Amino acid sequence: MAGMATTTDRRRFLLSTGAAVAAAGASYALAGQRGSSTLPVARPAPADTGAVPARLTVRRAAPYGATTLQTTARLTGSGGYRRLGSGPGWPLVVRGELAAARSGREDRRAALACFVQITDLHVADVQSPLRTEFLRAGSPGSWRGQEALSVAGAVSLVEQVNTIGGGPHTSLPPAFVMSTGDNIDNHSMVELEWFLTLMSGGRITPNTGDPAAYEGVQNCGLPLYWHPDSDLRDQDKLRGMPRIPGFLEAAIRPVTSPGLHIPWYSTPGNHDDLPGGCLAPQDPFLSDYITGARKLFSVPDSDVAAFAEVLESGDDPKSTVLKEILHHNARRTRTVTADPRRRLATPHDYVSAHLDPAYAGAGPVGHGYTENHLDGERMYYTFRIADGVLGISIDTTYRSGHYEGSLGTEQLGWLERTLAAHSARHYDTDGRLVRNTTADDAHILVFSHHHSPSMTRRPDAARADEIRHDGAEVIALLSRFPNVVAWINGHSHVNRITPHAHPTPARSFWEVNTASHVDYPQHARLLELVDNQDGTLSLFTTLVESAAPHRADFDDLSAVGLASLYRELAYNAPGLAARTGSGADEEMAGTAADRNTELVVRRG
Repeated sequence: MAGMATTTDRRRFLLSTGAAVAAAGASYALAGQRGSSTLPVARPAPADTGAVPARLTVRRAAPYGATTLQTTARLTGSGGYRRLGSGPGWPLVVRGELAAARSGREDRRAALACFVQITDLHVADVQSPLRTEFLRAGSPGSWRGQEALSVAGAVSLVEQVNTIGGGPHTSLPPAFVMSTGDNIDNHSMVELEWFLTLMSGGRITPNTGDPAAYEGVQNCGLPLYWHPDSDLRDQDKLRGMPRIPGFLEAAIRPVTSPGLHIPWYSTPGNHDDLPGGCLAPQDPFLSDYITGARKLFSVPDSDVAAFAEVLESGDDPKSTVLKEILHHNARRTRTVTADPRRRLATPHDYVSAHLDPAYAGAGPVGHGYTENHLDGERMYYTFRIADGVLGISIDTTYRSGHYEGSLGTEQLGWLERTLAAHSARHYDTDGRLVRNTTADDAHILVFSHHHSPSMTRRPDAARADEIRHDGAEVIALLSRFPNVVAWINGHSHVNRITPHAHPTPARSFWEVNTASHVDYPQHARLLELVDNQDGTLSLFTTLVESAAPHRADFDDLSAVGLASLYRELAYNAPGLAARTGSGADEEMAGTAADRNTELVVRRG
C-alpha cells in the first residue's frame, strides 16, 4: 500500500526538482569522488533570495564504524539483478551557503546535542485485503518485492542505532531517536503493535490471517508479482530476480527486537493517519473490508488507469474510486483468512497505544504524546533535546485523506507562539525586529513528516472550517525566528538538504530531508549540533545503514539474513536495477552534499 501514495508523490517530487538538482548534483558528486581535503565547489544560491553563491568544502572524515563515513552498500556486477557489496564510505561535505565555515572552529566548538532520525519505516502487513498491489500492472513501483521483510529490516536498523556509542564529530552518545512518520503502512492496529514492539523491544510475528501460512500476492500464481518460492516465470524473475525457496515461510516467522536503548519520539505521517496513506480513515466500507475474508489480487487495466488518474490529479475522491473498483471486481477476489487485528486505527487508538506502559521501552512515556493528545486533534508537541535546545514536532497530515501535507491555522498559530516563547528576538510579518526579554531562549529544531515541497493548500474535510497552510508558509514562519537551526523531515524517500537563505542572514535555516527505510537506499541520520564559538552553529548529518551485512546470502533465512535481503531487494526494485550505482545514488540517495554534511548556520 505504501506504493499507492508514496511512489506517486516521490515521482512527482523528482520530476519537479530534477532540473535544478541535477545541475548542482553533478558538481557535488564529482567533488565527493575526488576526496581532496579542501576542494571548493560552487553552488547556485536559491533563486528567490538573491543571496551570493556559496562555496562548499569537501573533506574526508575519519572512519566511523556504525555510519556511512566508513563504508556503504554499493551495487556490484551487472545484469538484471545486481548484488550488493561493501564500498568506501561517503565523505563529509562542509556546506557554507548560509554562513561562513571559519577556520579553527574544530578547536573552538562546544557540543550541544546528538540524536538519530529514522523515517518512513512503513512496517507493513503485506497480506492485508486493503492493499492495492494490483496497481503494479500500470506502475511497477507500486509494489515492492522486499515489503514482506519490513519487520526484519527495521529490527536490524534498531540494532545498528544501539551500537552508536558516540557521534563521530562530538563523541556525544545519541540522546534519543525521532521517527518522523510513516511508521506503519496500512494504518492498521496490528502494524501499530509491531512498530511499537520494534521500538520498545519484544517478539513480533509479522503474519496476519492464517497463523500457519502466507496469503498474499507472492504465492498467488500471477506473474505480475515476484514468487520467490516457486519456479513460476513471473515478470520479476524474467528480469533477474532470484528464486529463494523458503522465503515466505521465513518472512512470517517471529522476530525479536532488542528495542532502542535510548528514548524515542514519534511524529505522525500520512500512512500513520490514513489507510494507504491517502484514503478516508473512517469509511465504514474500508473498515469492514480490511478485516474481512476477501482480497483482490488483480483488476482490468482500465481500473488501474482510473485509480492512477485520481492519484496523479491530486483530486480527493480516492476512496470513492477504490470502493468502486472493489465492488465491481468482487468476483475476482479470493478467499483469505479474516483477521480483526487489522482494524483501522483511530487517532485516539494511535495515541493511546503510544501511552501504553507495555510500549514504554526506554521512554519517555507516550513518546512525545500525553493524555492531552487522546482526542487526536492536536498531535503536535515540544520536547527538550538538550540544555538550551528545543525540539518541536508538528502534525502535517490531511486527516480526511490525502498523501500531501499542510498545517491548519490553529497549529500554525501554536507553532508561532511556541517559537516566540523560546526566542529572545524574532521578526514580525513586516520584517521588524521584536525583542522578548522573558523568552526561554533556545536553539530550535523542528520535526515533521512532510517536507516543504509536499505541503499544499487544499481543503481538509475533517477540518472543514480551517484554512490550510503550505510549505512556503511554514518556511516563511520559521525564517522569522533566528533561533531555528533546521527543519528535519521525511516523506519524499529521498536524501535532500536544502538551504533556506534569507536576505537577513540570521533568518536562514536548513531543511534536512531523509530517505526512507523501506525503499532504496534505506537510511537513517545521526545528527550532531555544535556551537562553533564564532557566531555560528554547525549541524552535522551522518547517514546510517542497518546492521545487516551488505551482501545477501540466499541460503541465510535467519533474521539477519532477511535484513540483508531486505536491503538488496530494495536496491533491485524496478527502475533501479537498470541504472549504474552513481546514477541511482544521485536520484534517491542524494548527492554527496545531501548525505554526510556539516551544515553551518548563523547563531540565533
